[in-house]
Amino acid sequence: MGPETRTSSSRWVNLRHDAFASVVVFLVALPLCMGIAVASGAPPAAGIITGIIGGLIVGALAGSPLQVSGPAAGLTVIVYEIIQEHGMEKLAIVVLLAGIIQMKWAWLQLGQWFRAVSPAVVHGMLAGIGVLIFASQFHIMIDDTPRGSGLANLLTLPSAFWKGLVADDATPLNHHLAGRIGLLTIVTIMLWNLYAPRMLKAIPSVLIGVVLATAAAMSLDLDIAHVKVRDNLLTIVQLPSLHSLQFLMDPAIIGEALALALIASVETLLSATAVDQLHTGPRTRYNKELFAQGAGNVLCGLLGALPVTGVIVRSAANVEAGARSRAATLLHGGWLLLFVFFLPAILRMIPTAALGAVLVFTGYKLMNVGVVKELKRYGRSEVLIYGATLCTIVATNLLTGVLIGIGLAMAKLLYTTQNLETHFEHDPENGKLTLNLMGIGTFVSLPRLATALEGVPPLADLQIQFTSLRHIDHACLNLLESWQKLHEATGGQVHLDWDKLRGISYHVRKGPRNATWWQKWLE
Repeated sequence: MGPETRTSSSRWVNLRHDAFASVVVFLVALPLCMGIAVASGAPPAAGIITGIIGGLIVGALAGSPLQVSGPAAGLTVIVYEIIQEHGMEKLAIVVLLAGIIQMKWAWLQLGQWFRAVSPAVVHGMLAGIGVLIFASQFHIMIDDTPRGSGLANLLTLPSAFWKGLVADDATPLNHHLAGRIGLLTIVTIMLWNLYAPRMLKAIPSVLIGVVLATAAAMSLDLDIAHVKVRDNLLTIVQLPSLHSLQFLMDPAIIGEALALALIASVETLLSATAVDQLHTGPRTRYNKELFAQGAGNVLCGLLGALPVTGVIVRSAANVEAGARSRAATLLHGGWLLLFVFFLPAILRMIPTAALGAVLVFTGYKLMNVGVVKELKRYGRSEVLIYGATLCTIVATNLLTGVLIGIGLAMAKLLYTTQNLETHFEHDPENGKLTLNLMGIGTFVSLPRLATALEGVPPLADLQIQFTSLRHIDHACLNLLESWQKLHEATGGQVHLDWDKLRGISYHVRKGPRNATWWQKWLE
């Protein structure tokens, strides 16, 4: 068999694997796209359009070939807030601007930097999103209306639970019937995950749950809410008008776009990192992936759809189903496009409660309380960062919570890595005093170093030891030098090997290397 024949055969095998994987991902993505749209307060078709763009456009440009993109549960909170505050028209502008920002960040080669987020912050963010999704979608699952805030949704969960449990003739809505359909969906998903035969494991549990719930609702002719999808998907597409484009310069819209771009980029690139751990194929090119996500969001904004993001659930399903290349992602986008154009009537059979139940289950999994035990291994401070991020997101909003978490992580970094320890030793035989410096000496450590030096008696014979000092910066060197001059001027003595001390400063360690023109100019 010649090289060309072997190559052709290999491509055919890969395409066969990709085709099967694309069907699996399509079956996972279809209910999630609609459910996330409903959770975001948008038409279900808006989520499907985002799924199509994530498959066909982002998939073609992606720097992570096996990652699947589409509407993400992690963005439902911020998208819901934008829609409630500004409406769908301004959401489109926010998504468009967020895409432009992502493309700009990719051009500036900032892709790798979005991975530099503390795991405690990431887990806290996901848990906070999970709590908000669970609380809001529980209301959807019983055909009720979510409240105005995350806290309100949480506080009204007991009453919502009671509505879904007991029939109430005082209300025209059959909350209890919708609740039973939602419960059936969740139980089916859980049982399928636990007990599905190995031969049928490839069929997504989410799809089985929604199909069974739909069949039950139809056979019993239940009077509950169903998904509303138009026959022509293009009717929901609304290109930005000249009037709406003026919002591009609105400070509030720019702030929302920055928040959306930041959170979407973090979620996408962390998801890409996780996908890399699931397979042995090509590694992620982060700036290329960031650019692809930006291009996808520009198109989503132009078409009035939800923002697109790399998502780990669909990506993991893609890898587990045997995907070999980006063809699987592209094909799944094609299946979504064909389905909504030719079979919209099937979508209208799906109870809204079933989609709400899918998101309730998703929110529960995002909470992942077990991660607290893992974080505790690295110190209580990690648990504190996790808890602060989670609680702030639930109490305020997603961006504030993430910023609080990052701020606490940076504070911990300063405390643990920029600390300087000082210790005195006195030799009564010769009267010499030794000051031991340990750790890292930077401008943050100046107060501690100054306090130690101020405690040296005026006429003391001081020996400064720094064998355990890992680094010292210019600020600490200046303080030591000026203090030595003052101490010796008043009759004291200082023994310090300045050459060795300067040798452990970053500036001197970098000295032997060839400096760039701008480094020489700065010097």
